[in-house]
Formats: sequence, structure tokens, C-alpha cells
Amino acid sequence: MARTYWKPGTIIYPLPAVMVSCGETPEEYNIITIAWTGTINSDPPMCYISVRPGRHSYDIIKRTGEFVINLTTEQLAKATDWCGCRSGRKFNKWKEMNLTPAPAKFVKAPIIEESPVNIECRVKEVVELGSHHMFISEVLGVSIDDAYINEKDAFSFSKANPLVYSHGHYFGMGKKIGKFGWSVEKKKRRKRP
Repeated sequence: MARTYWKPGTIIYPLPAVMVSCGETPEEYNIITIAWTGTINSDPPMCYISVRPGRHSYDIIKRTGEFVINLTTEQLAKATDWCGCRSGRKFNKWKEMNLTPAPAKFVKAPIIEESPVNIECRVKEVVELGSHHMFISEVLGVSIDDAYINEKDAFSFSKANPLVYSHGHYFGMGKKIGKFGWSVEKKKRRKRP
């Protein structure tokens, strides 16, 4: 099989395209779009975001030590992209994209009310890696819009139509293929009458 080799780079895709909200007061509330994010620990629940030091939100997050990861949807695709292309130094992203800052339960940073899932985070450590600094954070709370809860009280991805980022492009998630463990799950036998 032929292979093409590229220079070293970040090609672990797709990733969630999230909007991170930050700030302690309405005057400094801001939104930054992040694709360099993920889960790093289950107990205690921890995640990370990586941010370039030159970004407006970087100083806010570093000073406050808090932020909210707001998952995005296909419906929020334009706002997600716009908030990643424009600076909070020049624009009020909330007003420009008709997004609503709402109080979080555990942090001073606001949640984005239009987001289906809001993950409230407190920074535990900042790791300076090069172009980006990683904010390793503990998850303090998660809120989910009731519109996306299914009959089993679980988050329904199919209802939310989550947005992902892959190599410079945004995509919807597509259809479900399986669940964790389905490849090794024992088939249930039918009971005999």
C-alpha cells in the first residue's frame, strides 16, 4: 500500500468545535472558539483547552482561572466560526451573534444559553507548550438543555446535531454506528416458550 508522508502536524480529527466563554463581569464576558479541547481524566473529571497567548480570552482565563466549554451544534455553526475569527478586543461577540450569556452555577464565567451542553471548569495548571498553552482544568459542573434529554434521561446527540471540526472544516456528526462495547457484547438469546 502506498503512503504519503507529511511534515509533523496536528491531524487528529475530528474534534469538537466548542465555544469557550470567560470573564467575571458582563463588561469583560467573551467567547473564543476552540478545537484543541478534550477529556483528560474521569475521576476527578478533568478536561483541557489549548489557547494561543495572543488571544484576547487567554489573559482573561489565566487571570480568573475559570471558563465554560459550550458544546456547539449545526445551528450554531456560523456563530462558532465567527467567534473564532473575530477578536473580543474589537467586537462584542454576544451581541454580534445574538448569543445569550446566562449565569453558571459554579464559576463566574457565563454559559452560552443557546448551547446544548455547558461544562464549567476551574484551571488547575497551565502548561506552556509552544504556540498554545494548555489549561488543564477540573470540571465543576455540567448543565444540559432539557430539550436534548431523551426518555432515558440521557443526552441525545441525535437531537442536538453536534458540530465537529476537521482539518479546517466544520461537519455534522452523521448517524450512530454503535455504542461503547457493542463489538464484544454477547448476543441475547431468545427465551424458549
